[in-house]
Amino acid sequence: MTINETLGTWSALFMLLAAMTYLVAFVAFAWDMASHSRTLRRAEHHSRRDEQLVGAVTAPAQVDSTAGTTKEADDSRPGLGASERGRGHQPSTRAVLAEHVADSSMRYTGERRPAARAALTIMVLAFLLHTAAVASRAIAAGRVPWGNMYEFATTGALVVTGVYLAALLARDLRFVGTLVSGLVVIMLCAATIGFPTPVGPLVPALQSWWLVIHVSIAVAASGIFTITFAMAVLQLLQSRRERAILSGEAPGMGFLAMVPSSQALENLSFRLNAVGFAFWTFTLAAGAIWAEQSWGRYWGWDPKEVWTFVIWVVYAAYMHARATRGWTGTRSAWLSITGYLCVIFNFTVVNTVFEGLHSYSGL
Repeated sequence: MTINETLGTWSALFMLLAAMTYLVAFVAFAWDMASHSRTLRRAEHHSRRDEQLVGAVTAPAQVDSTAGTTKEADDSRPGLGASERGRGHQPSTRAVLAEHVADSSMRYTGERRPAARAALTIMVLAFLLHTAAVASRAIAAGRVPWGNMYEFATTGALVVTGVYLAALLARDLRFVGTLVSGLVVIMLCAATIGFPTPVGPLVPALQSWWLVIHVSIAVAASGIFTITFAMAVLQLLQSRRERAILSGEAPGMGFLAMVPSSQALENLSFRLNAVGFAFWTFTLAAGAIWAEQSWGRYWGWDPKEVWTFVIWVVYAAYMHARATRGWTGTRSAWLSITGYLCVIFNFTVVNTVFEGLHSYSGL
């Protein structure tokens, strides 16, 4: 099949423009986090000052006539249910955290955040440029655009952005925009600098419809795992900040006031990881079927096969431990991060260092 090198050049240009636009979106998201966190701190300061003024002229406590002890007048804090801030904690703990974390339901409040709106607009523009780059690459090569490491990384980055923008339609996930846009920039830079590959035909072993099925699902799973990795990082930071708040220390990291509680992040990350795990399970099974058709055996302990299985085992352990063994909090976050690090190792080191039947990096 004839390769359209001119269109391939345009694809590279679109990819460069997309990377630059993602970088601008990253700056805009960071600006929003910084500016909005300052606004929240000022509002919290005024709220505490008002409470002190009110407390100076009202009774701070009520006497419990039956027990002879005192208790706070607003100890129960009705309304702090499962959909409120501090989700997953005891009622008293939720009451303490309520003023320091975002709403765990992750709904839009209508609050004006010009920097966040600008960031999302730029992110959509970057996604359109990115889509044009991937599509033009596919047309130039006359095939699906995931035949080597460059194409896998760029298409995977496109999936990350697409999943994130789709999720924004239902939930206010602007708090993770900085990490998502930053990871996408890193993926595009790694593809362009580390794995540059000119447009070309597929190697004979990849000329199969199983490439469309097997690799496309692997790309989708990797994109989902990238987002859950970002959320796991935020979960660890928020968990540390919550411990400081509950112990009466200065929490620091003021931008995390815009982020839901660590438990809410964990719950959403678990649901996304469940989808990614199902996709990776299909990837593993489809790869075995394709291997039987190509090499006459379902499993041969090739390095790529081994590490695909290792990734499956890590995420299976995460799902099992989180669902049945009560591994919540930081332990589940670290398991999720470990799984994603295995994905990165499988994509980079296994593809470039180990020799095997899956050496299709294009380098």
